Formats: sequence, structure tokens, C-alpha cells
Amino acid sequence: MLGVCYYPEHWGIERVEEDFGRMKELGIEYVRIGEFAWSRIEPERGKFNWDWLDKTLELAEKMGLKIVLGTPTATPPKWLVDEHPEILPVDKDGRVKNFGSRRHYCFSSSVYREEVKRIVTIIAKRYGKHPAVVGWQTDNEYGCHDTVRCYCPRCKKAFQKWLERKYEGDIEKLNKAWGTVFWSQEYRSFEEIELPNLTPADPNPSHLLDYYRFASDQVMEFNGLQVEIIREYSPGRFITHNFMSGFTDFDHYKLSKDLDFASWDNYPLGHTLVFLKMRGETKNPFDRVGHPDIISFSHDLYRGAGRGRFWVMEQQAGPVNWAPYNLWPARGAVRLWTWQAFAHGAEVVSYFRWRQVPFAQEQMHSGLLAPDSAPSFGYHEVKQVFEELKNIDINEPVKSEVALVFDYETAWVFSIQPHGEGVNYLDLVFRFYSALRGLGLNVDIVPPGSSLEGYRMVVVPSLAIVKEEEALETFKRYSGPLIFGPRSGSKTETFQIPPEMPPGLLKEIIPVEVKRVESLGTGNVEVLLWDGKKYPVTIWREDVDPTIAEVVARFEDGPGAIFRKENVYYLAFWPDREFLLDLFEKLMKETGHVVRRLPEGVRIQKRGDIVFAFNFTPEEIEIEIPEGSQMILGDHKLPPYSLAIWKETGR
Repeated sequence: MLGVCYYPEHWGIERVEEDFGRMKELGIEYVRIGEFAWSRIEPERGKFNWDWLDKTLELAEKMGLKIVLGTPTATPPKWLVDEHPEILPVDKDGRVKNFGSRRHYCFSSSVYREEVKRIVTIIAKRYGKHPAVVGWQTDNEYGCHDTVRCYCPRCKKAFQKWLERKYEGDIEKLNKAWGTVFWSQEYRSFEEIELPNLTPADPNPSHLLDYYRFASDQVMEFNGLQVEIIREYSPGRFITHNFMSGFTDFDHYKLSKDLDFASWDNYPLGHTLVFLKMRGETKNPFDRVGHPDIISFSHDLYRGAGRGRFWVMEQQAGPVNWAPYNLWPARGAVRLWTWQAFAHGAEVVSYFRWRQVPFAQEQMHSGLLAPDSAPSFGYHEVKQVFEELKNIDINEPVKSEVALVFDYETAWVFSIQPHGEGVNYLDLVFRFYSALRGLGLNVDIVPPGSSLEGYRMVVVPSLAIVKEEEALETFKRYSGPLIFGPRSGSKTETFQIPPEMPPGLLKEIIPVEVKRVESLGTGNVEVLLWDGKKYPVTIWREDVDPTIAEVVARFEDGPGAIFRKENVYYLAFWPDREFLLDLFEKLMKETGHVVRRLPEGVRIQKRGDIVFAFNFTPEEIEIEIPEGSQMILGDHKLPPYSLAIWKETGR
């Protein structure tokens, strides 16, 4: 199904009926509204303007549109900031972030939390049972613009209390956990503990990790208080939140437990540029369509976070306004992105936005309509998808051959002490994921401790902190190929080197011992020898004692590089994509599942017996379709930026 993001407060109620009529003609079923409208709902404290919103919902009900109502907490109004300037967040340099854009609040502010409870209760009471309201979105893009980690006095007090609870009121437990004897950092009470910013040298890494955990918990608490209110006053309606691509500042798995499903905002062109910049790459063959694996990674991540369910709440439909440069999407790209989302299990794709706004910060950000209401190129592609959906029934869930374990704490560990240039957790994860997708494999992205039953292979790009009662036990029970990447088991829960040496608790299933590590950067290149081939190794490698594990491969200068015991493998280096393609192809064949490499820019995704093939290149590409398959859309020749769908028989 299709949706759109709409802002009736920008256009006036007199245009809403016309807009809703055009949405219906386009095939739109869901409309998200209200997530930035606090000042229009409550222009002064206690004085409410409901007329425009009442009429909007009445028209939606009349015309059969389903409303997703956003809580307006991402944009507290000026009168509230003037009353309580202490709700404003403070950045890591100690500067207050002022009013004038969005996300100008601190998650720890008790004053703001009370205001949030008040406004969400008022809105939920008024509209919670409205026939047009089918669901809710809490806030908007938690943490966007670097706002998860605040450094205000309220956060300091809340962090001290969080630490006191965690360490059971015993400051000596904290001193031991953090190793505060180093550099004379010992504390006498929890009240002495500062926030980990504005230090002359790097802060204590254990201090930072606990602060990151605290900040993540604050986001979850903030979201949870809204969910609790909505559940009470709006029974039977779903609750979701729109997450972002490549964002790791809080634990999305934990927050999603309070939601009915996860949603995310898909801006392929900008996200591809940001990711490539992070990797230091300047060449972008997917300039006008976005990298297929960067997009699908978030689909698979949020399907996992949503326990099998997810939406794309904001889908790019034209140029954005925030990337390093902002191209027009290629002809066909909007259609391609929509079908890619459905192939990965999305229930709804909702486009951002209905009409390009001619004022304020996002006037250069496109919509389905231009500011004068003329249809954009994206509009026509959405219309095409709507017509195609009429003839295609996709109800099968996504089932995957491979599980990839993704962990937010590991991202924090890597960011706190990377140990060298290029050491970035998302880059490492993406190498593993992209190789799997290049072999046409469906991938489930799961948190540590998830059941691994039924997967042909499990990959763990890195798991810095291995928890015995969660992850270790599930790894022990798994009998298929289980591959761990570098730095796995390298830290304890308190950010110390394990007393038994890395990989710590993983020694129970892969008996090796990491003796030393080196960060190579991007300029130093070592050579891996495996299976008769040579592969370049940059970024990272480890000197490992195999103890009783088998040495499967070595570096050209002698040390072991890949280690195995039974079904478990350990990679003591930062692998490149070509090596991972070869490794995964071989391991999958050993499980009895034959895979084949896809042409660059072509991807396959399956939902039950329905197979989708996507061409993200500017060239026509011919693909092999199994004999006897029933074509549903397109054929074996994929035009540029297009797709084919078929149903396999005899599966």
C-alpha cells in the first residue's frame, strides 16, 4: 500500500479537500500528518486551535483516507522554550542549541517530559478513537542532528542517578569497572562524576560507554512515556516511529519493543553519498539511484527491529536538500525504490512529501507536487506503481537463508576507541552484508541473542562484547557455518580487555587467543593467502595464537589469518568484498545451497515463491530466469533502473 506525508497546516484547510482527492486518484491510502504542528495546535499555553485538524480528519474519514497522526514533540513551540529555556539541549562543546529549527530539546529534561505527557494526552484524548486515525508516529527521527547525547546539567544529574542504580550504590564497583586508578580518576561518590566531554585528552572509554548506554536509555524512556499514553487513549491503533539510515546513537532494537512495528526514512541518494564519504570513497556509480545494498540494509534491519513488520514512512521522491550535492533521481528510480521496499517486506511505502513547500528550511526539498501543485516526475512513477499493484498480490513473509548479527554497543565501542583510520563498524558490517547480497541471498539482520534456528549460515561482522546468557548460548546451539569478524570478544561489558584475552568468552567455541593487533590504515596493505588466491588486507589485522583451532589461511608474511573449529570461523583481519564473496559462496555450497554471483548493480530478493530482480545500473542487463517461472512484471531483459518479478514453480 502507498502513503504520503502531508502538512495541512502549511496550506490551509481550503486546499485539503482538493489534495485528498488527488491523493485518492494517485492510489494513496495512508497520510501522515501533525508531527511538527505543536505551535499550530497550541499557539499559546492552554489556548488550542483544533479547527484545522478537526476538519482535516473529517475530510479524511469522508474520503476514505487513513491518518497516521504524529505526536508533535520534535518541535516544542517558542512560548514553551521562553517559559523553560532549560529544556534546550547542550552539545559536547558546551554550547546551548537554540530555538529556530527542530529537535531543540533534551531527552533528560523532567520539565519537558511533563510537557510531552500533557500535550500527547490532550491530543490522544481528542483523536485517539477518531475513525480516520488508524495509527500514531511518536515524535520524528529521534536523534537527528546529533541530539541523542546532551551535555546539560539535567543530563549530568540523570546520568549520576543512572550510574548509582547500575552499580548498586557502590562507588568502588564503578571505580573498578572503569579502571579509575589510571590517571588518578578515582571517585568518592556518584555526585562527583561529570559528563564525558570537554576533557583535555580522551575521556575514560568505560565512562563514555556507560554514557552512551545512558543516553540510549533516555531516548527509550522518552518514547515509552508517549506510547503508554497513546495505548490508554487510542486502543486498537498501531504505534510506530520513523528511524533513520545508518544511525547508531541509540539501540533501535530496544526502543522498538514498545512499538507495533518499525518505520524508517529512505533517502537513497543522500544516504549513499554520506556513507561513501565516511568510507573515504569519491567514486559513486550509483549517483542518481542510490547504492542498492545501502538501501536494502535498512529494510532488513528495521524488518528485524519490527519483528517482521516495517514501513517506509518517508520515501525520497525527488532531489533532497541536505546532501553534499543533490541530483535529480534517475528516471525510474522512485518506482525502483518502492518495489525494492515491498520486496524486502515493507507493508506501506509513504512518500515525502505531498507538495514541495515554497518557504523555510525545506523549500529546496522536492515532493510529489511542485510548489504550484504541478506533478513531479516522482508523481508519475508512483501512479505507475499503483497501477502495477492492482495486479500483483504479495502476502508471503520474507524468509532468509542468512542471519547477520548487528549490535549497537559494538558500534559504540568502535567509535570510542577505533585505534586507527578507517576502523568503522558500519563499514565492516556493510562489507559482509554487501557480499551476501551480491550472491543473491536474503538476509535477516538480528540482535545478539536472537534465535539462529533455521538459517543456513550466520555471520557476525564483529561483536565486541559477548554476553554469556544471551549471545554465547545461541552461538553454542547453532550448527551451521558461523563466521566472526575481527575484534569480536575484545572487550568486557565494562570496556576492558578480557582477563582471558580476546576473543574472551568466544574461546569456548573458537579456541584462539589474540596476542596483539595493528591498525593498518588505508595505505598499508598486507596480503591474505586463501584457497589458492591472494587478497589485499587493509584497515586492521590481528596476531592470533590458534591454540587448538585449525589455521585455514595465512597472511603472506606468515601469521595465521582464518581459524576454524568445527562449524565456527574467526577472521583476524578486516576482509575485502572479493574475499567475502568467495568465502560465502564456498560455505553456502557446503551447506547444499548453490549461489551465483550477480552482475554489479543487480540484486535479487525473494518473498516466498515470488522473486524480484532489480537493475540499479544505467544499462540494460539480461538475467537468467528459471525455466517454468511465471512472469508477473517485466521480463528477462531488465531496462536501466527497472525490475522484473516472477513466480517460481515447484518450490
